[in-house]
Amino acid sequence: MISDDLTQESQHPAQDSDVRRIDRVALREFVDRKWDDEIVPALTDYIAVPAKSPGFDPDWVRNGFIERVVVDTAQWAERQPVRGLTVEVIRLPGRTPVIFFEAPATRSNSTDTVVLYGHLDKQPEFDGWRRDLGPWSPKLEDDKLYGRGGADDGYATYASISAIAALDAQGIERPRCVGIIETCEESGSYDLLPYLDALRDRLGRVGLVICLDSGAGNYDQLWLTTSLRGLVSGDLEVQVLDEGIHSGSYGGIAPSTFRIMRTLLERLEDSRSGNLLRKGFHCDIPAQRLSEMEATSRILGDDVWKKIPWSCGQDGGRVLPVTTDPYQALVDSTWRPQLSVTGAAGLPSLGDAGNVLRPCTAFKLSLRLPPLVDATQAVAELQSMLEVDPPYNARVTFKPDLGAATGWSAPELAPWLGGVLNDASRGHFGADVAYLGQGGTIPLMNTLREGFPSSQFMVCGVLGPKSNAHGPNEFLHVPYAKKLTAAVAEVIAATP
Repeated sequence: MISDDLTQESQHPAQDSDVRRIDRVALREFVDRKWDDEIVPALTDYIAVPAKSPGFDPDWVRNGFIERVVVDTAQWAERQPVRGLTVEVIRLPGRTPVIFFEAPATRSNSTDTVVLYGHLDKQPEFDGWRRDLGPWSPKLEDDKLYGRGGADDGYATYASISAIAALDAQGIERPRCVGIIETCEESGSYDLLPYLDALRDRLGRVGLVICLDSGAGNYDQLWLTTSLRGLVSGDLEVQVLDEGIHSGSYGGIAPSTFRIMRTLLERLEDSRSGNLLRKGFHCDIPAQRLSEMEATSRILGDDVWKKIPWSCGQDGGRVLPVTTDPYQALVDSTWRPQLSVTGAAGLPSLGDAGNVLRPCTAFKLSLRLPPLVDATQAVAELQSMLEVDPPYNARVTFKPDLGAATGWSAPELAPWLGGVLNDASRGHFGADVAYLGQGGTIPLMNTLREGFPSSQFMVCGVLGPKSNAHGPNEFLHVPYAKKLTAAVAEVIAATP
């Protein structure tokens, strides 16, 4: 049963009467109806469009998929019952488009703006989808909407505007709300900064940023993201020959490009533990974050690592995680640097692999950085480590991707925001709000923190256990998304 009275003790009495007038039952009925009748069908259409981020679809302009989802989303937004809502698709030359929407304040004494953020571009297909599923084949099953992009992050625009509409439906006064919906996030948001510069004067005084592009530790309570790792990625290539040569005749004379690649990677990490060796890739972890991870480890327990889809290991046993200590697993996955190889070139398929010393090997490297490590400095250090003094004087080049992103650590939570988050979590989920660092990256958060140092942040999302963003069988947990939408409405109403 959902209670229809609020018990929070706000630090802003002027807003108390507005928040206390929210009829929670009516709020949930509005949100549930909006999701069932409009959002799920809209997201079903959205998932079917392969609107891959420009980093994965260089011909995005000609293909028109990003354009289609932008137009569809903007047209849906224009039809919503939000007082004074205006919706624009803004296009800068050579850049992916951005949707900008504005809902003027309905509270006379409101001074701050709430910025709502999301993105519509998607990760590529990836292999391993269940036989009856696919990245562009939406399917609603057991309250989960499967397909690429629904949870990351197509739903955010629909949930954000619906939260505002739910308040207007009850006549609840609220502050000014603006939305920034980009289409380059999965490529590092390198197109977003020019839009922020162009829109800066229109944003106003930002008091709260709401981002729904994050995750949840479970589906039982509201989760607030308190940190995000940064990201540096790029292509590392090793070349020793102009053409492939017979491995029997020349093996032992010409060095293997794969062995050279291994040597270079050993400069970066301890292959036995995965620990990054350079001090510059690490940072001190704030005491508050350590305390949060201790509390979260008690909530989630072994689910921190058991929720991963482990394969069978040697002799039928399960593959083992790096650590089975929930607390240490949280630390390592949110506040420690980690290196991954996410792609390769120069390697023939197994069926085409002849006895040939290959001329070159190239890897796509993805280096996750702790939240307080500067990404620009990390790029320079990484490139120097890889290119200087290469083995055998091989030609080694590291080409960083655009959009290297510094991570983010949330500012101290204001009492009013902490109060309404906890109250909304109790009211809609039946449990207190919980706090979780995320190992992923949202480049905009640090940019907004620098541009609006006094603003508060509500970074949340629907990427809970097994939702598998970026991988196969990605799904959106619809019941959780409904409750999160209602919680967002209550936070907007409580914003000064």
